[in-house]
Order: sequence, then C-alpha cells, then structure tokens
Amino acid sequence: MRFAICNETFQDWSIERGFAFAAECGYEGVEIAPFTIAQYVTDVPAAKRSEIRRQAEQAGLEILGLHWLLARTEGFHLTSTDREIRRKTAAYLRELVRFCAELGGNIMVFGSPAQRNLQQGIGLEQGLEFAAEVFGSIVPELEQAKVTLAIEPLTPAETNFLTTADDAVRLIQMIGNPHVRLHLDCKAMSSESIPIPDLIRRHAGLLAHFHANDPNRQGPGFGQLDFVPIMKTLLEVGYHGWVSVEVFDYSPGPEALARRSLDYLRQCLAAAQGN
Repeated sequence: MRFAICNETFQDWSIERGFAFAAECGYEGVEIAPFTIAQYVTDVPAAKRSEIRRQAEQAGLEILGLHWLLARTEGFHLTSTDREIRRKTAAYLRELVRFCAELGGNIMVFGSPAQRNLQQGIGLEQGLEFAAEVFGSIVPELEQAKVTLAIEPLTPAETNFLTTADDAVRLIQMIGNPHVRLHLDCKAMSSESIPIPDLIRRHAGLLAHFHANDPNRQGPGFGQLDFVPIMKTLLEVGYHGWVSVEVFDYSPGPEALARRSLDYLRQCLAAAQGN
C-alpha cells in the first residue's frame, strides 16, 4: 500500500512547489487533476508533459495517474442522448489516456459528476448502455497505453448516476475488460447503507484505486471517520495499490491537509497491522 495526494490540494501553488511539499511530507505519489494544467489536455504540448513528469521525478514522486477527468471542460457528457456528444466524449477520453501515459501514470479515475448525470427521462439502464458504449470504445487505447480506467461511484448529493458501488460494478461487467475496474472513495462510500469495510470486501476483486477522505469533505483524520478498520480491511483483502488523499474543503490549508492526512493514515495503518 502506497500513499499519494491529489495535486489540486495545493490550489494556486506551482506544480513544482506542490510536488516538493508532497515529497517533503512523505508521499510517494501524486494524482493529477488535468484542469490544474490546462482546461483541455489537448492544449498541453509534449514539452510541457515531459517537464511535469521530470519535475515529479526530481521531487522523488511517481505520477500515478489522473482524476477529475472532465472537470471544467465543455461539450462532453458520458450519458448524453446525443450520439455526437458521446462520440466527442470518447475522443477526449482517448486524449486523456495518452496524456496519462505520457506523464508516467497508469490510472484514470472517472468521477466527473456533472458530465455523467442522467438527463431528464433517461433511466439507469439507458445510462448504463450509453456509458458502456463510451468507455468500451476507448478500451483499445487503454490496452495500448497500459492504463486502467477506474470508475468511481459518487454520492446522490453529487450525481444521479452510479451512486453505489454495485451500480459501478454493473457497468464494469457490461464492458468486460480488465482495463476497466473500480475506484472506491471513502466520502462516497459513507453515503451507502453498507459499511465501508463490507463494501471493500465485496468488491476487492475489481478494486484498482482508493481515495482517502472524510465525509466532511476534508482529509482523513479531519473528521469522525475511523480509518483503522478501513486500513485493516485493505490489508485483509490484499490491496497493494495507491491510497490517495483527496479533499474538497481546503479551509485548513494545503500544508495542514497534506501533512496531517498522511500522518493520520500512517498511524491507522500501523494500528491495523498491529491488530
């Protein structure tokens, strides 16, 4: 199990400064939100991509991949009833696959609630078909780049599509390719009726990536969620991937969020290993 942090945590800091501080805290990896680089990754030239990868390496960090894939873009939507919009969305996701690989990453977390919401009159089954069409069409690029698309369930407060891990698994099974797997997020899982450890156990075989945060939208250890049982369950199921700190409420400040979140996760991991 390795710890990473999402780079938007550092807000208006330069990429280089954020990488340096993450490494200073003890993180091994960083997860990139594309909107922190440019509105569209197609506007990021090869030289800039190489520079970002080099800056991470110089800081001693691994760029593990991307998340917030469609945030702050326009014209893309996973479950649109417009076939052309779905085609354009798939084409842009292919660009993101290439961007991810060129940064050295191999995970793309699809959350993007605004760009996946079901439109009025569209039910879950139709939404699943549209999403399977879009994601299925990018499988060749995922295979070639050795990148995994990790589908993220989100809370009903954020979206009306894929609001449970079971729904996300249905979509993954419809696509039926090992490069399309599951992402689990602690804040999102907290909205389900099933306890987080049970959700992890139920879906361990498909789990590709994991976000650590609190239901209060801050970092792990900043709220009431106990991460000892979570760490213990991840160890129990043999999860060897990244645990990435992702926050949405930045009010404690980047330094406190980054440092205290990692310190707390390490304490919980140690306690879980001792149980």
